[in-house]
Amino acid sequence: MFNQGTNHLLLVLASVAPVLAAAAAGTFATIPNVETWYAHLIKPTFNPPNWLFGPVWTALYVLMAYAFYRVLKSGGDWAFTAIVFFLIQITLNAVWSWVFFSLHSPRGGLVVIVALWLLIALTIVSFWQVDYAASVLLWPYFLWVSFAAVLNLEIYRLN
Repeated sequence: MFNQGTNHLLLVLASVAPVLAAAAAGTFATIPNVETWYAHLIKPTFNPPNWLFGPVWTALYVLMAYAFYRVLKSGGDWAFTAIVFFLIQITLNAVWSWVFFSLHSPRGGLVVIVALWLLIALTIVSFWQVDYAASVLLWPYFLWVSFAAVLNLEIYRLN
């Protein structure tokens, strides 16, 4: 029914679509609030400059999509679990932006980012069962969200 090229294209689309959707949703929630609400928050000294977030998130989203592609392509016993964890965590990724930026809630953002952090850890473990390289590709994301959680906590504490 489908040739190999069609299957490959479907896998690419299936791996990129949820990541692009989360990135777009997060951007729509974040951008209107950066120069307004977020600019007036007290931030810790280790807060990165605003221009850094775009390139970092772009790189992380590319790594996530490729890792997800590898898992979708691999299949296996753990694939379903890995896919579910990935889809939950990428949804929480977008939800964080809406809670933190659109709802102007560092406290709510902290709740979401803790759940996100745990789901990323579960995704890494489940990806490891399917494709070790896919698991490793998520480590920079895990580390960045770990940093973001500390940053979120400090912004909540300071404001």
